[in-house]
Amino acid sequence: MAIGIPKEIKNNEYRVSLTPAHVAALAVSHTIIVQQNAGVGSGFTNQAYQQAGAIIVASLEDVYAQASLIIKVKEPLPEEYPLIQAHHIIFTFFHFAASEELTLAMQQSGATCIAYETIEDENGRLPLLEPMSEVAGRLAGQQGAKYLEKPQGGSGILIGGVKGVPPAKAMILGGGVVGTNAADVLVGMGADVLMFDINEKRLEELNAYFEGKITTVLATKEHIGAHLPLMDVVIGAVLVKGAKAPKLISKDMLSLMRPQSVLVDVAVDQGGCFETTRPTTHENPTYLVDGILHYAVANMPGAVPQTSTKALSRVTFTYLMELASIPLNQLDDNFKKGINTYNGHITNKEVADAFQLPYTPLANILD
Repeated sequence: MAIGIPKEIKNNEYRVSLTPAHVAALAVSHTIIVQQNAGVGSGFTNQAYQQAGAIIVASLEDVYAQASLIIKVKEPLPEEYPLIQAHHIIFTFFHFAASEELTLAMQQSGATCIAYETIEDENGRLPLLEPMSEVAGRLAGQQGAKYLEKPQGGSGILIGGVKGVPPAKAMILGGGVVGTNAADVLVGMGADVLMFDINEKRLEELNAYFEGKITTVLATKEHIGAHLPLMDVVIGAVLVKGAKAPKLISKDMLSLMRPQSVLVDVAVDQGGCFETTRPTTHENPTYLVDGILHYAVANMPGAVPQTSTKALSRVTFTYLMELASIPLNQLDDNFKKGINTYNGHITNKEVADAFQLPYTPLANILD
């Protein structure tokens, strides 16, 4: 099979989908086509890919024209839509529920779109999303601390405080992979951390994991509203697999918050968990609404591409080996959960429901 690796074109996206080492393993049995300079931002030269057995091509158009399986990091952007045809399999993060435009474009292309974020393992976990959630969670803690600084637009509070001066108070909404990693960073920096989750058992696990260094709170609207006036940083870390994120903080609730406190919405890829969230870029990462600083970069792990690329390539590689070697209908059921569009149909119910579009179970149409 011809496998294509295009250069990412999202704003300040420096990751690449596969390292040269994984390309070398695939090149034994497949043709690997890499766009020129696709890996430079992650520290991988064109020569490294050539030595791994890849063919280097000049343009995005060349990759799509010559490859049938395209492996990416981020969702296709409008410039790529005309290049995607029905014979293509696109394997990447899609986060369809955040964009009706993207959903309709991929449906109309007829391509098979396989989303990293909806593939499950035998325990119901999301193995391809998890490493980027770890990175995004850790970055969320760092960015929360950074944007509290006065020159960055924050209130001027040091996240960990100093002797005689209390630390910042941080609210984390969601006790999954993102939230746990954000808490790891913030606890390590000395913040006063409150973690909210709807699952009481998970809260017990978090208490044990952090050895009492955090406060756990059952996530209800009333509890969130009661604690907001005390917070300096709020990190949105909720996930509903494949679906739009629930809006946990409304615009009206911003009036409860301290002036120039910071909201960090890691759920922005799924539409955001704050009503006032809109996607931003690493180039222009923040904006103010009612005196509250919002950080909502839609590709946070792209800021640390050497770490992110290695982590992502490590987990996608085994799935890609399988995808390149056997027909779609022979993939196991957990892998098939990643197929969000197929032959003009939307085959993920959460995506279809997000935009009131027709849903077709994959089993009904996959040969």
